[in-house]
Amino acid sequence: MKEYDIVIIGGGPAGLAAAVAARDHGIESILILERDRELGGILNQCIHNGFGLHTFKEELTGPEYAARYEEQVFDRGIEYKLNTMVMDISRDKVVTAMNREEGLFEIRAKAVILAMGCRERSRGALNIPGYRPAGIFSAGTAQRLVNMEGFMPGREVVILGSGDIGLIMARRMTLEGAKVKVVAELMPYSGGLKRNIVQCLNDYDIPLKLSHTVIDIRGKERLTGITLAAVDEKGKPIPGTEEDYDCDTLLLSVGLIPENELSGSMGVEMNRVTSGPIVNESLETSVEGVFACGNVLHVHDLVDFVSEEAAAAGKNAARYVMEGEMDRQGHEINLKAVDGVRYTVPCTVNPQRMENTQVVRFRVGNVYKNCYIGVYFDDEQVMHRKRPVMAPGEMEEIKLEKEKLLLHPELKTITIKVEEA
Repeated sequence: MKEYDIVIIGGGPAGLAAAVAARDHGIESILILERDRELGGILNQCIHNGFGLHTFKEELTGPEYAARYEEQVFDRGIEYKLNTMVMDISRDKVVTAMNREEGLFEIRAKAVILAMGCRERSRGALNIPGYRPAGIFSAGTAQRLVNMEGFMPGREVVILGSGDIGLIMARRMTLEGAKVKVVAELMPYSGGLKRNIVQCLNDYDIPLKLSHTVIDIRGKERLTGITLAAVDEKGKPIPGTEEDYDCDTLLLSVGLIPENELSGSMGVEMNRVTSGPIVNESLETSVEGVFACGNVLHVHDLVDFVSEEAAAAGKNAARYVMEGEMDRQGHEINLKAVDGVRYTVPCTVNPQRMENTQVVRFRVGNVYKNCYIGVYFDDEQVMHRKRPVMAPGEMEEIKLEKEKLLLHPELKTITIKVEEA
């Protein structure tokens, strides 16, 4: 059985950034396992620009951004295997994988970094009545067909869900000559970035209908049309609000789910809100020596934040390997998300182990205007930061100072909440 210091599951932006950081912090024996035919992950099909503004201080396309990290991996001589599917990871960090050349094989790792990314929620999770005709795609599948395979899914398009991929595909399909008739969103707010609503819908006069959903699908062999209806506060269709649209294609952009089958099967404790692992300040999961980063941990809006988070995971995994185990001294402080804050990453922090500044990322559960982010050490308010607008589609963050936390040796809970003006 081959042994490596660190095995990274996934060769997308998170896996690449984690590998580079681990190598730069002294680890020589690193292996990346990637199930696709090339490194770069989802970025390879994201040919639009807007990537890299934080990381590289310039605007790049997805493939360009991925190439920057691939070059760093190649320059450092980091080993990787493509077309390799990981089947299982045991709690003592034995990775079972399979590919065409080697068949089924096992690798023992001192540390594992989970960087498998996320997948799209399918039609089966939506309970839309109707037959199962051709012409219904997830937005990501349509993106791959158009941008990488050179196929057009259809010519008259309706998009359900206003996630970032759906918004971007509304523009992409329009540029390729299709007619995007409407983008419908179940929630009373968009799930995508504000800039994507402006650049992908408003600039092309594509209507966005909030609080609407698809209630019927027409067509048996091929999609011929759909019916939209407005929904009430509970998400139930309102009778009398039905609208029929003739179309040959329905794209679904109804949310992303972290790809955590491997994590769950090895016994990693999961967060019910994010569907990703529960992690501490080092991005270590409940299984010692197993770290998580990127969209497998929680769904990000910007790949720059994925790279930043993955670099931290790589650095911490390197420290774990070199020290033999994490320093367990000090006490863990729980992070509590309440009153509009859906979750936090990390879920706990240990001031003894954390960096001088710890970034805590979170999302809110609604659209809030002229409100405040409140942070409390137990019952004492320590931060009251004004935010003109907060929305579920855009990630928020606060920073905790190690120096301040060490002044509160009895601190048990840090609470983060939305406070209206």
